[in-house]
Amino acid sequence: MQRLVLAGFLTLALAVFPGLAGAAVIGSWNLEHLGWNNDKRLDLVARVAGRFDLLAVQELMDGEALARLERELEAVSGEDWSSMASHAVGRSRYREHYGFLWRESRVASLGGGALFIDSRDVFAREPFSATFRDRESGDTFVAATMHVVYGDGLADRRPEVEALADYWQWLDEAYPDTPRLLMGDFNLAPDDPAWAPLRALGAVPALNGEPTTLGTTAGRYASPYDNIWYRPDRLSPSMLGMLRYPSLTGLEHGEAREHVSDHAPVYLALHQGELASLPPGAGVVADAGDASLGATAGCIDLNASPRAALESLPHIGPARAEAIVAGRPWAGSGELTRIDGIAAGRLADIRASDRLCGG
Repeated sequence: MQRLVLAGFLTLALAVFPGLAGAAVIGSWNLEHLGWNNDKRLDLVARVAGRFDLLAVQELMDGEALARLERELEAVSGEDWSSMASHAVGRSRYREHYGFLWRESRVASLGGGALFIDSRDVFAREPFSATFRDRESGDTFVAATMHVVYGDGLADRRPEVEALADYWQWLDEAYPDTPRLLMGDFNLAPDDPAWAPLRALGAVPALNGEPTTLGTTAGRYASPYDNIWYRPDRLSPSMLGMLRYPSLTGLEHGEAREHVSDHAPVYLALHQGELASLPPGAGVVADAGDASLGATAGCIDLNASPRAALESLPHIGPARAEAIVAGRPWAGSGELTRIDGIAAGRLADIRASDRLCGG
């Protein structure tokens, strides 16, 4: 793998989120026909994908396209990445692949991917799974990804969602005693009755109904279809949410929808334990004006927290909070002296408050 280190903005923009040591950031993203000749900006896809340590990909139309995205990620981040793609799945001439991308410094693959053997032939595109290890914590987990058929309406989608309970149990048998994440574009809201069998097995969604697809109106999102399902008694996420990614790309909402994806990534910051650190299914959704993800509860993240949280820091009012948001990404709190009125003394007060993630 060739490594190319780019100084300045790109390197910082793709950095792992400050204050999340020990918590790999796991994402899921429908990349809207990645691999077709559709004017997709692969460099901008990489800029967004690099916000995560492991990314499950749906609507991969060509396995080689995932390898090209991996190379683009390495070029802009200066880090080693790896990927795996399933073979094409689907009942008709329209077929898709599933894929995983991961940052080698944070996540290790523990084996090749496996497509579910659907003996009842319920799924138009059988789910795909693989095992990984968080290098920081040493925890092992199963990542599974799925793209539910859209069809002509809810009646076409519900049988696949109902059958995910059987798949969830198969994952438990195939990977015993291993926490699991079921990620994807499910084409069904998480409160639909079809989810009842999976919920009965203890699974909850990362997002409870927040819309995740980019609407045709600037800044508007629709259709709460993308999600990550997990068991809170087996995984304790430190962050949950979706990334309103267009501001990371430099494109307007409509341009991002056209050249990157019509879906926003959803994410979960991995941390395992006996009890969930957030209420089951609680979603921390990034502010529409922020380029970063939602912040970890309990500390203030210069690259993620909303303006109101920033204003609770010493010497930070509305104008300086706006300057912090506008100046993202920040490599560390020492860079705050770039903001007018924050000199060494005020920076010391901010640090002494012990409210910043990572100090």
